Amino acid sequence: MSFVEELRWRGMLQDIMPGTEDLLNKEKVAGYIGFDPTGDSLHVGHLTQIMTLIHFQNAGHKPVALVGGATGMIGDPSFKSAERNLLDEATLQHNVACLKKQLGKFLEFGEGENDAQMVNNYDWFKDFKFLDFIRDIGKMITVNYMMSKDSVKKRLEGDNGLSFTEFTYQLIQGYDFYYLWKHHNCKVQMGGSDQWGNIVTGSEMIRRQDQGTAYAITTQLIKKADGQKFGKTESGAVWLDPKKTSPYKYYQFWLNTSDDDAKNWIKIFTLKPQDEIASIIAEHDAAPHLRLVQKALAKDITIRTHSEEAYETAIKTSEFLFGNGSLEFLNKLDHEAVLEVFEGIPQFQIAKADLAAGINILDLLAVQTQVFPSKGEARKMLQGGGVSINREKATDIEESVTENHLVNNKYIVAQRGKKNYYLIIAD
Repeated sequence: MSFVEELRWRGMLQDIMPGTEDLLNKEKVAGYIGFDPTGDSLHVGHLTQIMTLIHFQNAGHKPVALVGGATGMIGDPSFKSAERNLLDEATLQHNVACLKKQLGKFLEFGEGENDAQMVNNYDWFKDFKFLDFIRDIGKMITVNYMMSKDSVKKRLEGDNGLSFTEFTYQLIQGYDFYYLWKHHNCKVQMGGSDQWGNIVTGSEMIRRQDQGTAYAITTQLIKKADGQKFGKTESGAVWLDPKKTSPYKYYQFWLNTSDDDAKNWIKIFTLKPQDEIASIIAEHDAAPHLRLVQKALAKDITIRTHSEEAYETAIKTSEFLFGNGSLEFLNKLDHEAVLEVFEGIPQFQIAKADLAAGINILDLLAVQTQVFPSKGEARKMLQGGGVSINREKATDIEESVTENHLVNNKYIVAQRGKKNYYLIIAD
């Protein structure tokens, strides 16, 4: 199956410039997508473009990932209601390095004909002087052409207007395409459908300046079935960096999608072939309560973004929080990850030194912590079999809790009844 056919059946294709499909079917082509380094991590909103590059590489073409160290200093105004805050050069360079590392988990980089390549447009813009820019690049495109873009019109009609800085963005991105076409033989630019105006500015520069031909493909902007923006949760963006969004929360994001979304997203965000996806959906429809599509989607994308081990930890975390899984998985987590697992669950601090001599269980639960409001209530529930320490039933009111009870040498998990958990942290 060709690259364009792949995008088409997966429901990803939006616009394609005439002649692009023929070009890709007859020769191996270098094509690029730009990533904006306004943060030090990509998020799930970038995954559509990452998957596009993966399919491009799998079809035998050469993917080029452009990290916009120069364009990131301005900020893309496309369909934004206000101008972004500008970042300093040091912050941008840090962000660029982080994004390069993340993209390396998805694409095969190297020096081969089909290997992915990373470029940074700061490298060819850093020595540009203003007068050189407006003389050499500014003359390539007319103001009339730039003003005709829908994204520009929308901002000019809005309350915030459009600064000259942002107005020049399409010139800079357009020149990126011209530069990569001229120096890296990049014949195709790809991106989200909101980038169409910037992309065709580049192809127009190539035509006007060198009488060359370049091509363009855009993908659909992903939305939820209910029309809400994809990739946003109540707590904000879902990041690819495990320190910003833990693998457990990342897994849960995909697992908790609706049936309609999951059936669409398993085509977009996994590499599973048509027949396998059709089989998974058929099995899901026969027993929707098992959420087989969501599980297959969440597993695939969690492993691809993080690792098999991270996926297994996410499963064990889920089993602990929502079932009867053990606490062994905590031994593999750092402190920040443990706190994220127990987010929203009451937490108490105790001195590890006190555990050396042992703490009576009633004192631990009602004096040193407030798992129970009083020793009397703790005693009553203990004797009734309603208390567990680290998943083990506790019934002896004379029991001592010691350092031997610590999980990962730091934690004790108390359980009051079936659903009330408490994290006790020993420092």
